[in-house]
Amino acid sequence: MSDLVTAITTGITAFTATNIDDIVILTLLFSQINKTFRSRHILGGQYLGFAALIIASLPGFFGGLIIPQDWIRLLGLMPIIIGMSSLLKREEDSSEETKEETEPSCPSIISNFLSPQTCNVAAIAFANGSDNISVYVPLFANSELDSLLVILGVFFTMVGVWCYTAYKLTYLPAIANFLTENGNTFVPCILIGLGVFIVMENMTFTLIAVGSSYLISLILNMNNQPSPKEQIN
Repeated sequence: MSDLVTAITTGITAFTATNIDDIVILTLLFSQINKTFRSRHILGGQYLGFAALIIASLPGFFGGLIIPQDWIRLLGLMPIIIGMSSLLKREEDSSEETKEETEPSCPSIISNFLSPQTCNVAAIAFANGSDNISVYVPLFANSELDSLLVILGVFFTMVGVWCYTAYKLTYLPAIANFLTENGNTFVPCILIGLGVFIVMENMTFTLIAVGSSYLISLILNMNNQPSPKEQIN
């Protein structure tokens, strides 16, 4: 019984310590829900990305590593690409929502897991959790099989708890108002900063990337604003 309690406590502690930053990312993602980007995409993508992290860490239980850390760090390019794409294509949101109306009302589970939205979330989850592998590998290596199974069960349960918590945070008035007014600009900037931090692990370059992407968004907004003559017409 004490081994079970120890394994559960270890799982909760390890997950919380390595994924506390995911709350922020998930909250930002849930704030972007619309007709083409659903909660199921975030939930499925988060589970898919975390499962990939576990698979990459499991060799620690057998005494090896599958994916070199430098290769994993390159996945930080994914949030950068997604963030830049979001900044450049915000004006196309309305047309995307129109297309969504023609999609089936009850898409299959397989199509959800293979959708671009789910894969994007999975890539962000995996890239953001790349440092987790350095914690999970020795943790798994020092665990017995029964303890490992309990820890993994706790981990995947906590993924659902994390998603639910982040979803609820978007309903807090202060957070909801901020994300409603600034989410379309703020989220891509944070994704770009996250990608830079994953690739370079340098906070200075991260802040520069966030600031630069925010300036780009301001320039795009200025270019998209109608001229005084257009407003009169």
